[in-house]
Amino acid sequence: MVSSACFAELGHSVDIIEIDERKVEAINSGKPPIYEKGLEELLSKHVGSNLRAITGYDNVRNTDLSFICVGTPSGPDGSADLSMVETASRSIGESLKERVGYHVVVVKSTVPPGTTQNLVMSTVLMNSGGIREKLGFAMNPEFLREGLAVHDFMHPDRIVIGSSEAKARDLVESAYNGLNAPIVRVGLSAAEMTKYASNALLATKISFSNEIGNICKKMCIDVYEVMRGVGMDHRISPHFLNAGAGFGGSCFPKDVMAMIRLGEMLGEDPVLLKSVIEVNERQPLRMVELLENRIGSLFGKEIAVLGLAFKNDTDDVRDSRAVPVIKELKSKGARIRAYDPLAASNMRGIIPDIEYCESAAGALKKADACLIMTEWPEFGQLDEEFDLMRSRVIIEGRNILLCEDAEGICW
Repeated sequence: MVSSACFAELGHSVDIIEIDERKVEAINSGKPPIYEKGLEELLSKHVGSNLRAITGYDNVRNTDLSFICVGTPSGPDGSADLSMVETASRSIGESLKERVGYHVVVVKSTVPPGTTQNLVMSTVLMNSGGIREKLGFAMNPEFLREGLAVHDFMHPDRIVIGSSEAKARDLVESAYNGLNAPIVRVGLSAAEMTKYASNALLATKISFSNEIGNICKKMCIDVYEVMRGVGMDHRISPHFLNAGAGFGGSCFPKDVMAMIRLGEMLGEDPVLLKSVIEVNERQPLRMVELLENRIGSLFGKEIAVLGLAFKNDTDDVRDSRAVPVIKELKSKGARIRAYDPLAASNMRGIIPDIEYCESAAGALKKADACLIMTEWPEFGQLDEEFDLMRSRVIIEGRNILLCEDAEGICW
């Protein structure tokens, strides 16, 4: 969605292929199906001129580039489910049967190394009649942060383009004309691995910081002071060193798991990556342990949970650290009132049987304790609102509160 709108902003004519007719209708009326800062403004600017959503693949044959941006969720064993990539490749190939000029199929989905070469290329060629000279293939991973995706597209750190032929690579590169960023030209599999390796390293930094934070907590050391000193080393940087409740979202958990499964398939034992996941799974439950240490049994207690999205500035609850916390609280008999500025409706689809409130104050009223799960700026301004609670027992997982009586998960 973001890539489509931003390519339109760069002056291209863009078709979004979407099988959900309700989403197509929403997009064509200028309403994005997801929340992303700046996205609605781009839709309003370009829908009806050089941007539209459609349900079929027929127009692919009239385009120069097609980007495969479908999901690659985790399968039952943690490996990447490539069924949607295969289906899209088949449909693109069928449309390209009647293509006259050169066309490049670009994979933007996060896929295991070898997917573009072994699955996408073969599927497109088989279904298009196999005219290889008319088709190019490339892999162009995205590095967009949810909540800042529009900004990241327009101001990228780098643009990675994987291809085995210069003609295809040059056409993909031309789509980004107007952006000021280094172009990293690599092979197909190297581009695929670059995305996985980037996400795995960022996730590792988070779990590392949480491990250090857990040790610091027991020694009465402020882990944020520690990481401020660590992050000033130019070899490390301060980014993704914030200790807290762990990582979630649509990328880090599934991509690290996919890397683990890929390594195992190759006969390797990715011990470090396994530890990254193990730390992340344990980390949010430490908040419940801290809560029990403070107020005893949770049975029948009223607990306010502030923050349901996996991070601020998004309504995405996929792998949100609030999910295991709420489930653990429920298993211990707690009654939960939750609030999030954007993500409540999405969380209802996962956990329907808790009370969802319209404001932080509503969730806090007469609560026995409060857990802060998401770093929404409005939560950082809370103070007097905590006086609405029966007692000011506040456990936070994101180090954003200014009030002095909050206890951090690992600080």
